[in-house]
Amino acid sequence: QVRLVESGGGLVQPGSSLRLSCKASGINFKLFSMDWYRQVPGKVRELVATIDDSHSSNYHDSVKGRFAISRDNIRRTLFLQMNGLKPEDAAVYYCHVKTSSGDFWGQGTQVTVPE
Repeated sequence: QVRLVESGGGLVQPGSSLRLSCKASGINFKLFSMDWYRQVPGKVRELVATIDDSHSSNYHDSVKGRFAISRDNIRRTLFLQMNGLKPEDAAVYYCHVKTSSGDFWGQGTQVTVPE
């Protein structure tokens, strides 16, 4: 079955950087577009960045120029490099893939950026 496992979250000061990882299994990783979402309690889950099978990427306006999504198809791993973190970036970050069998999510990794 499809499994996504995120890691790399933590507590950092404003202006710092973090690199999130998402290890995928159960899919032919290189064929699928992959996404990072984030969610704050009480709010709708928000699409942060997408990378397709040709490594073309798109970003939410709020993270453009600060975040970079990438993928390593050999290691079946998705990354999100987050620079210049702000308190408003604090959330649980989720890895996501949509296949013909449905939508799959990881368990999430917490990113905390205090005021």
